[in-house]
Amino acid sequence: MRAEVKQLLKMGTLSMSGLLARADDEVIVSKMKVLAALESLPKLGKVKARRTMEEIGISESRRLRGLGKQQRADLLARFG
Repeated sequence: MRAEVKQLLKMGTLSMSGLLARADDEVIVSKMKVLAALESLPKLGKVKARRTMEEIGISESRRLRGLGKQQRADLLARFG
């Protein structure tokens, strides 16, 4: 399931807003690490993903279900 979600992100079929919506509904997706999700986005590698998380104030160990409202809003503003 997580591998499937990562593939959809990489292909651009699933957006960040879609991912966060799925995380609200699906336990398996909600346990996915934010870093893994960001690294799966097109044109966003390991370094940019970590830098983005640092700028927003998200710990590298944070999972999607553990994001605060402001962190979610910041991710959506950057990645839609």
